[in-house]
Amino acid sequence: MASTFTKEHGLELDGPTPTPNIQSTVEDHGLEAFKDVTFGSIAGIIGKFIEYPFDTIKVRLQSQPYPPIFTGPLDCFRQSLISPEGGLKSLYRGISTPLLGAAVETSSLFFSYRIAQSTLQNSIPTLPQGKDEKLPLRALIACGAISGAVTSLLLTPIELIKCKMQYPVSSSSLTTPIPRGSISVIASVFRQHGILGFWRGQFGTLIRETGGSAAWFGSYEGVLIGLRRFSSSSSAQLSIDHKGNGYATSPLHHQLLAGASAGIAYNFAFFPADTIKARMQTEELSSSTSSSQSTSRPHTTFWKSGVELWRQQGLKGLYRGCGVTVVRSAPSSAVIFTLYEGLREWAG
Repeated sequence: MASTFTKEHGLELDGPTPTPNIQSTVEDHGLEAFKDVTFGSIAGIIGKFIEYPFDTIKVRLQSQPYPPIFTGPLDCFRQSLISPEGGLKSLYRGISTPLLGAAVETSSLFFSYRIAQSTLQNSIPTLPQGKDEKLPLRALIACGAISGAVTSLLLTPIELIKCKMQYPVSSSSLTTPIPRGSISVIASVFRQHGILGFWRGQFGTLIRETGGSAAWFGSYEGVLIGLRRFSSSSSAQLSIDHKGNGYATSPLHHQLLAGASAGIAYNFAFFPADTIKARMQTEELSSSTSSSQSTSRPHTTFWKSGVELWRQQGLKGLYRGCGVTVVRSAPSSAVIFTLYEGLREWAG
């Protein structure tokens, strides 16, 4: 995603254009990467605090055995609140690993997205050139997909630990969870499955992140384009960065609306892949709560797990937990995009 709103938003500010040189170009790339990682991490962590309780409900709905033990999101939320572990503690259990994951995911998404745009510009001379030039929407969607594919490799191990910690494990009932620390879960996975065990569910993450990130960035950029077309140029804002330089931005409500739309598109488009991934990553925990003999059964593949879920619960099972996910993704994504863009624009 471009970090300024000048040419990309149909606006230009008067001022001389600096002559580029090799040294300044290298320094600029390093500075842009630093901004992507730092500001992306900050935005991701804050967004995760907002959405995490909803994400816990989603995982518990997705990974529950059949027949379901929760009648829906509200019932799952109610049972989590009255659990012996304590309401907030239960809903925020295991958040340390997801906070790291949010920092890694968001910074990787924005960093890879910018690099993909730069690479595409260098590879296709007919595309608009320069970091302030806006690529066509179809090119931005492709860059979003590339960004998601790269990020999936970093995200799968973190999400595997998160899902295992969010799943309510008990010797008698799923509503009385046994807390598990992230270190013990990591040790257990490595002891039982080795280093490759952390990438269980990678195919599902790849599908979700590749398609979802294309929808995420594509929706954000597309909504901003649409809003600009239906808004007068007077709706633009002139802001000042920490160096005292002026820059043009989209109105705050435009960024919030575009970010919220992006969050909804990301989660809804490829939600079944996320459901199957969550079931695969919590398969051992689900088996241990239903039958002591089923813990030794071999792991199922992504395809087999999806087919089994379809036969048992149909389309409803594939989208179980989608409603609560969409509800939490809209404000979270709006905050992430708006905060990230605001920090980059402020930094100049």
